[in-house]
Amino acid sequence: MKSQVRIIGGKWRGRKLEVVDGAGLRPTPDRIRETLFNWLDPMLRDANVLDCFAGSGVLGFEALSRGASRVTALERQQRALANLRDQAERLETSRFEIIAGDSRKLIGQLRQRFDIVFIDPPYAKPQLRAQAFEQLEIHDCLQPGAIIYFEWPLSDHFDLPSASLRWLKQKSAGQVKYAIAEWQGSR
Repeated sequence: MKSQVRIIGGKWRGRKLEVVDGAGLRPTPDRIRETLFNWLDPMLRDANVLDCFAGSGVLGFEALSRGASRVTALERQQRALANLRDQAERLETSRFEIIAGDSRKLIGQLRQRFDIVFIDPPYAKPQLRAQAFEQLEIHDCLQPGAIIYFEWPLSDHFDLPSASLRWLKQKSAGQVKYAIAEWQGSR
């Protein structure tokens, strides 16, 4: 049996999403999502959002529910991909684009800029946080002032991967540390 998470705000508030079991898949808990989306609320309207490690898709679906114009979800695990497609179909949305593969390779192919980016890879692969951001920076995928969400285990040390980022907010809940940073780079 699949577990479930619920969308906590916006037009799909209360709708449940199924979550498949898979190595490294761990949906962001309600408590963290509530804080995160309170932080993001002023920036979400019509935002173009990228979820680099979509997993359950809950961050992307929550963003759409709360007013984002489009979400691009990158995921490499086949079971998670099939589940993402099922959930998008159940919610009857065409604004949730799912792309299969390794986010570090896919980012350079996106040919668009994003207002908000979620970077919360499997905890067992902490190097993916910096590697995904590096690809965003190299391929000029960030709008000026873009907001980047990072999540990592409380036991890990994490520094911003670029001098063009500055922390806006940080918090911890249980064994998780999470934060948003603002992109200050320009090209």
